[in-house]
Order: sequence, then structure tokens, then C-alpha cells
Amino acid sequence: MIFLDYIRTFLLRTLQTLLISLRALRRNKMRSILTALGIIIGVASVVAMVAVGNGAQARITSQVSALGQNLLSVFAGSRKSGGVNSGLGSASALTLADADAIGREVPDVVAISPEATTTAQAIANGRNWSTTVAGESPDYLKIRDWKLASGSMFTGREVRSAAKVAVIGSKTANELFGPLNPVGQTVRVGNIPFVIIGLLESKGAGMGGQNQDDRIIIPYTTAMKRITGEKYLRSINVQIGSADRMKIAQEQITSLLCQRHRLAAGRDNDFNIFNQKEIADTVNSISKIITLLLGSIAGISLVVGGIGIMNIMLVSVTERTREIGIRIAVGAQPGDIKLQFLTEAITLSLLGGLIGVLLGIGASKLVEVFADFKAIVSTGSIILAFGVSFAIGVFFGFYPARKAAQLDPIEALRYE
Repeated sequence: MIFLDYIRTFLLRTLQTLLISLRALRRNKMRSILTALGIIIGVASVVAMVAVGNGAQARITSQVSALGQNLLSVFAGSRKSGGVNSGLGSASALTLADADAIGREVPDVVAISPEATTTAQAIANGRNWSTTVAGESPDYLKIRDWKLASGSMFTGREVRSAAKVAVIGSKTANELFGPLNPVGQTVRVGNIPFVIIGLLESKGAGMGGQNQDDRIIIPYTTAMKRITGEKYLRSINVQIGSADRMKIAQEQITSLLCQRHRLAAGRDNDFNIFNQKEIADTVNSISKIITLLLGSIAGISLVVGGIGIMNIMLVSVTERTREIGIRIAVGAQPGDIKLQFLTEAITLSLLGGLIGVLLGIGASKLVEVFADFKAIVSTGSIILAFGVSFAIGVFFGFYPARKAAQLDPIEALRYE
């Protein structure tokens, strides 16, 4: 019974202290709002900055993923002539025999597409458009995880016969045919007519901002014989069965090509292999660092806001010294005084945190509207913002609350 009375008394005193704290904040509304302003700005900045960082990371990740799943890209090396470096893919190094050997001798390869690309003028329906013409294999759509909106992909038989068939990207199709369905239509690339047998679904911008939909895909044999006239490949796209095996497969392909090209030990390779997984991991790592940096910079304003709360609470203790003395004189314990001022500090911080989260979400939406960029507000950043707000209220409110609780009641009553 005595224990229950003690609990009841404790709860009543705590509730009374909380009500006194809220009345004190309400009595000085403008000062309370200005005190919370630092927390509001800090939390809003953290939420918005982290959302922008998350959005950037998601966008880059999606662009890397759009390249394909478990993709290894083998590029011909650069060619030097008279001191001039022609750049990646310019060397006469990769051949169709290399592509066949990779597909035959590397056990983890599940799909392969030799690639011969160029830029050409496409003419159809009384219109013309400069676009990328890519010579690929039937596995290309599987490697790139790219679906058809209509029609079908060319087959191995059409590759072997160097058939004049094409699959067209949505951007190129729109420029040449407008709203018409291009499947079944004829497009001339240079002076060679191609029958369009498939229309690709839209993929949008890829790595480097290049529009992936602005292209015409034809059999690689057709591209090499009828368009480019080249005997060498610019690149070979290779899909590996498992992400865990990509590093091993990369080493096997490197060893195979070195052997086929008779490259002695210590000599520079005449090809380069890009591992999509390594690129994605590097990009994600950089994106996380940028997000952390943005959040940390914004978090500085939270600390400044916390200092502002402590400063105002110290002023409040000085202004209300007589009030504190009266409360102690009528029976309030030091713990009650400490709880009162600590509650005021925490309330200001949490209120500022709530408003800051709402403003941060609003700022993220404005970024989406005006910057054509999707900012992703994560639940974790909101929880973190509230947690930091509470911690700031406790940390920066403790010293003023402790100072108020340690006031001598007699001196406090004499204070004017």
C-alpha cells in the first residue's frame, strides 16, 4: 500500500512538472520558436541532404544495372600512331575467333555477344536520323536484360547468313516513324535496306547520360560485312552465370586472350576487361561516402542548434531564479526542478525535429519537381533525425537543468 502511494505521488509530481514546463514554453512562444529554429534547420538539412544522396546512389546503381546482369565487357585496347592515342577500342585486337573461344572455353559464360558499333544516318518514312548502329548477337537482349515492346529478336540463323534485319530502339523509332509501329517497316542505313523485326522497350539514359534507346541493333556479321567493313571487334559482352564467379571468369578470359594474342609476360595487354560488379561496388562506395559527407555537413547545424538551446535555457534559469526558489520553498525537490528544465529542452528539440523532418521531406519533393531528380527519403534518416534531436535536448539541456536544481532556495528567493 505504501509502495502504491509512493508511485502515485511520483507520477503526480512528474505530471505537474511536465505541465509547468509546457506552460513556461507557451508563455514565451516567440523565444521558444526561435530557440527551436536551429534544430529545425539542422534536421531539415540532414533529411534533405541524405535524401539527395540516396537518390543519387539509386540513380547511378540503376544505370549500372541497366548495362546488364553479371556483365564482363571486353574492349580492344587503344591504338597509337605517330604519338597519337586513338582511345579505347581502336586497336585491331579482338576477333570473332576470340569471342568463340571465350564462349567455348570459359565454363561460367552463359551468354556472349560480339559487338561492332558505328554511327550512321538512318532513313525511313521520309525522315532521317543519325543514330548508333550496333552489331550484336541474339544473346544481346538477354545480357542487357532488355525486353521487346513488340516483334522479335533476330536468330542465330540470321546472324550466320548476315541477314538485313534490325531491332530498333524507341527513341530512333519515334524520330523516324512517329506514332507508327515500326515493326515490318524498312529502314535504310547508309544505302542498305533493313527490315525492322522488333521494337525495344524504353530504357532511358545510361552511364554517361547517353540515351540507350537511340540505336538500331543488327546482326554483328551484317554490321561487319555491310556497314563497317571491319574484320575486328570493338568489344565483346560476356554474361557470367553467377556474380560470385565473375572475378574467376575475368581471370580466365584474361589468361585465354593473352595466350591467343601471344602476349609475353610483362607486356601490356592489347585489351581491357571491365567488371560490372566492381564498377557497381565502387560507385556504391563513393555514393555512400558522398551521402555521409552531405549528412555530416548538415549535422553541424544540429550542433549549433543544440548550443542555442543550452544558451537560451541558461538565460531562462537566470530569469526564473526567483520562480525556482518559490517552487523549492513550497516543497519541490531538486529532481523536480531538473526534470522541469530538462523537459523544456527536450520538448524544444523534439518539436524542432518534427518540423524539421516535415520541411526536409518538402525540400526533397521540391528537388524532384525542379531538378528532375528523385530524392529518396529513407525511414532510417527520419528516425536518426528524431534520435539526434532527443539526444541534443538531453545533452545541451542537462547543464542548465543541473544548474537550476543546485540553486540555493534562500538566495533564489532574494534574487531580483
